[in-house]
Amino acid sequence: MIRLNYGFQLLFNLLWWMPVFYAYQKTAGLSDAQIFGIQSIYYVAFCLFEIPTGLIADRIGPRNCLRAGAVVMTAANLAPVFSASYTGFLVHFLAIAAGRSLTSGAASAYLYDGLRAEKADEHYLKAEGTARALGLAAKVVCWPLVGPLMAVAHAAPYVLSAASAAGSLVCAVALPRLAGEAGAGRAADRAGGGRRGGAFLRDAGSALRCVFASPWLALVMVQGVAVFTLSRICQVNLFQPILLDHGIAEASHGGVLAAMTVAEAVASARPQWLSRRLTPVAWVSVLSVVLAGTLAAMTLGGPWVVVGLLCLFAAATGFAYPVQRKLVNDAVPPDAPRATLLSVESIVDRAVCALAAVAVGAYLSAGHLDALLWHSALATAVLLGAFQLLLRSGAVRRDQAGAVPEARPAPDPAGRTT
Repeated sequence: MIRLNYGFQLLFNLLWWMPVFYAYQKTAGLSDAQIFGIQSIYYVAFCLFEIPTGLIADRIGPRNCLRAGAVVMTAANLAPVFSASYTGFLVHFLAIAAGRSLTSGAASAYLYDGLRAEKADEHYLKAEGTARALGLAAKVVCWPLVGPLMAVAHAAPYVLSAASAAGSLVCAVALPRLAGEAGAGRAADRAGGGRRGGAFLRDAGSALRCVFASPWLALVMVQGVAVFTLSRICQVNLFQPILLDHGIAEASHGGVLAAMTVAEAVASARPQWLSRRLTPVAWVSVLSVVLAGTLAAMTLGGPWVVVGLLCLFAAATGFAYPVQRKLVNDAVPPDAPRATLLSVESIVDRAVCALAAVAVGAYLSAGHLDALLWHSALATAVLLGAFQLLLRSGAVRRDQAGAVPEARPAPDPAGRTT
């Protein structure tokens, strides 16, 4: 189960076109307004797709949802090959949003429930982190090959991305069935008189009731907003502006990105390096502060300092992601629609990210990059301060089953703490 999950996560997320999609679309004749307009539509579409796809995962089972996501992703990556136009790229990104939303909650839900069914819960954190690390390592190896491959076949990045997605489908097909997976949706349909629309509405209502009835779950989701938004904005939207602002030429950007990816991969694979003197909740807060602090510090250092800070930023992101994912999974009640709730978390993250992207555009257009970095750090500090006040006031209790993340982790067979 763990090894097939590694294969699925690596191949599904191996987008060969990522380093060149902007230049590729420019070559196809798209303007900047069209390119960034498609990106805005992509973020909105991702948010809109998350709830229905989470509900689908809870109805048909996360394993079947992973298969559907792999099929959609394969087709999505082929769209620009057949139509390198505005319409083709729009369809491409809309299908990417659909495919990724089908798997965003289902993959984590499948792994968490599968390991728990095998009474191997203690392996979840390491498995989640290692899967992310392997995917990042694959990008470090594959992305430098994109330029030479494009010289041979211009559409190679998209063809290879489609082939990788097809490989993830093979892994999804080979995943073992979870206990009770096959009959859960049918039993719910029979209980509701066979009305599928009513069943989906009941699942959505159940997920929302879980969030409202569990302040701890809602609080943990909100805490993850800082990690996701800062990492996404820095590593996607601000990466090149920061380097260019410090006089680092475009020819060096690939090397810096590779160094950041290595740092994030190593940290993602070793979340157990974090000391047990702090609880996982505290670690996510500390790492969020590190992310904010490195952004602010970038306004003060020279080129080499900035490169080092970007690598530190990436490492902190790598540590935080698997810990935050486990916190949310632990906070979900046993009988709750897990995939739907994980989709709710993803919607919150991406909605905030979409708003942040609008602010980033305004700051950069006005030439206020340093102000943006400082304000991002301050906003994160305010969010985390409010989180800690709620936590220490006792207004929110960690009373969900399995939701106490600071429980002592068990050792793996090799004797290492997982």
